[in-house]
Amino acid sequence: MERCGGTSAAGPSPSRSPSPSPSPSPPEDRECCAGLWELPVERCERRPECGRCSRPRKVCLCPFLPIHPLKVSTCLYIIQHPAEESRVLRTVPLLAACLPPDKCKILIGRRFSEDRYPELATVCRNPSTLILYPGAEATNLEEVTLGSSSPPVMIIIDGTWSQAKDIFYKNSLFRLPKQILHLPSKCFTTLATARELGAQKKKESRPEHLVCFYEKGILQVQLKTNISSQYVIRTQPTNTCLSTLECAAVALTIMEKNKNIQETILRPLQALCSFQLQHGAQIHHSKEHLLKNGLYDKPMPKNKRKLRRMELLQNQFFFRKG
Repeated sequence: MERCGGTSAAGPSPSRSPSPSPSPSPPEDRECCAGLWELPVERCERRPECGRCSRPRKVCLCPFLPIHPLKVSTCLYIIQHPAEESRVLRTVPLLAACLPPDKCKILIGRRFSEDRYPELATVCRNPSTLILYPGAEATNLEEVTLGSSSPPVMIIIDGTWSQAKDIFYKNSLFRLPKQILHLPSKCFTTLATARELGAQKKKESRPEHLVCFYEKGILQVQLKTNISSQYVIRTQPTNTCLSTLECAAVALTIMEKNKNIQETILRPLQALCSFQLQHGAQIHHSKEHLLKNGLYDKPMPKNKRKLRRMELLQNQFFFRKG
């Protein structure tokens, strides 16, 4: 059967009409827009930053920093996830400003191999090195006896919980096994000698005191504290989750046996949060607090891993409540 109008099979179907060609803009519009292409493009420049606290100069926090860097024997190695480097309200620059440059070293990255980071590999094999990461295998920092043969070193991972977990478990340097020797305390002439060897004396269910001697490896430690985070402008999973700066402040206070360290390091963080709250920021309660008080109004995450973490957090709260 013939088609009316002689339309070929390759032509447009009757149900689809050809799209109309755009009408040319009036000459008046072309004349008005012609000058826009000649305007110079303005460059977006960052506000000048303070060389010490890394904050914009108008909101510099140097008045809240110690006049002189704190004198500590512990050296901190901050392993920072690359995403943290671009955050505006990060705490590591404030921590670094409180300590001497040789006592706070920052390494940025996700993977740390022995070939690319020989200094870090040497540090991880130092018997005096600790890594701060909570877990079932972690020892409470308060229970660790530090040796006096070499200055202690503390490794802290800076990032979200998922980022820190990825860095910790996918870098074998941070999980070098400790060689543990259980020796009777009579093998050491004095307790001081045991401490110099990096030993830790503890009581067990045996008739004699034993000394655990750690060598060539890294000891995983955690903080046993009930203090709430003062970093209230960022959401934390639980009430006891601390920022990198707060973890370092508590750890240094324990290792240096000086309570003034924690107060001094927390001062710029308190000033930062106070300034942000005065200029429109809101207090971020932890997810634990929101669940506990029925205030968590966000939909449950679709990601299975995030959903599992949320369920664990809910179960943990209801278990405590029960």
